[in-house]
Amino acid sequence: MTDLRHPWVMKRASLTLAFVFMATSAAASNCPPAPDHADALARLFNQVQLAPDPVSGQLITNEMWALWAEAPDEAAQAVLDAGMEKRAAYDFAGAISEFDRLIAYCPDYAEGYNQRAFVLFIQQDYPSALADLDRALALSPTHVAALAGKALTLMGLNRMEEGQALLKQALALNPWLPERRMVIPDTTPPAEKDL
Repeated sequence: MTDLRHPWVMKRASLTLAFVFMATSAAASNCPPAPDHADALARLFNQVQLAPDPVSGQLITNEMWALWAEAPDEAAQAVLDAGMEKRAAYDFAGAISEFDRLIAYCPDYAEGYNQRAFVLFIQQDYPSALADLDRALALSPTHVAALAGKALTLMGLNRMEEGQALLKQALALNPWLPERRMVIPDTTPPAEKDL
């Protein structure tokens, strides 16, 4: 039996950990920047705000999703797709594992955080979902799906006022989001609103 406190064993373990850290850092640095879709998204936001009905709005929203789900390279795309397939099959642990891999490889790609947050939300791990949504929004401030997800997460944490404010902010960008049904009507009498 090997004595784990032996200096040679400890040195080898330290070298192994250093190699793993360098390999992980190198992998993350190999991820190219996420595609810049700012102009296309701005155009789609203008279109969705003018959409005459839910079907038209959903078609435009689908175009937005296609842009957000375009990973930085083929390797990242394969991991994103695998995570989404696992989530769709209710393999939440497998999905989180894939999104963890994606985030480790491409830490500046918002959709990795957004997708992991979605799984965490489904599992009702609202604090962890909120942290991922904050990161996704820091990377992609107009990611309206992440904004709506953050609104629902805040509501899951019983932070209703904050959640409703964010939901209204998301709906200002895209009034056809499915979450529009979750807006709580303001029941304050008009006279009290002015005070």
